[in-house]
Amino acid sequence: MRLEVIATHAGHFGASDAGDTTGYGGTTSVVTLAPAATRPYGSWFDDAVDALIEDLTEAGTEPADAIEKVVIEHGQLTLFVTREHLLDVARPLRDDQDLRFELCLGVTGVHYPHDTGRELHACYELVSLTHGGRQIRLEVTAPDGDAHVPSLVSIYPGNDWHERETWDLMGIVFDGHPNLTRSAMPDDWVGHPQRKDYPLGGIPVEYKGATTPPADSRRSYR
Repeated sequence: MRLEVIATHAGHFGASDAGDTTGYGGTTSVVTLAPAATRPYGSWFDDAVDALIEDLTEAGTEPADAIEKVVIEHGQLTLFVTREHLLDVARPLRDDQDLRFELCLGVTGVHYPHDTGRELHACYELVSLTHGGRQIRLEVTAPDGDAHVPSLVSIYPGNDWHERETWDLMGIVFDGHPNLTRSAMPDDWVGHPQRKDYPLGGIPVEYKGATTPPADSRRSYR
């Protein structure tokens, strides 16, 4: 199974705009994404994917247009879904009696600056209470220059605040959200501070006559 390598970075946190003060400046890490799995997937995964494919087909949606790839990693089923068909996939996952993923634990954002054209990932964790706590992940991507993903609040109302926070900190715009406003940062804040290309910034800290400068103005320790 060949992993998809999308980036490499040096240092403990991979920050490139300031000196590395962690002591890990000589380390390198590889950022990878898992490839598509091959059948049989194992466990209940095959039946779930087959049920979803049947639902999509009956609704007039071509499954290959909605599901980019199926990934099995760390014993968990993940569906990479095109953003245009996110609602088409989420609705049968919730309503089909063979699926019944009634609970969405929210959405989180991930920023892969080197995943060209797919820099922003929105990740959803769904749980089926009907079927003993089965879990499935949905992952949707959007380009940095068009960071729009449909809101799931109409299907999973509990996603309201999660989508607001993900927009606030990661900059993913959830189209159709009833009130997409800041939740952690001030209303007039510029930018989205959990993106990996966001400047570290900071303020100088004074202590007993000495000053520690902001992180992005420190000298390099390499």
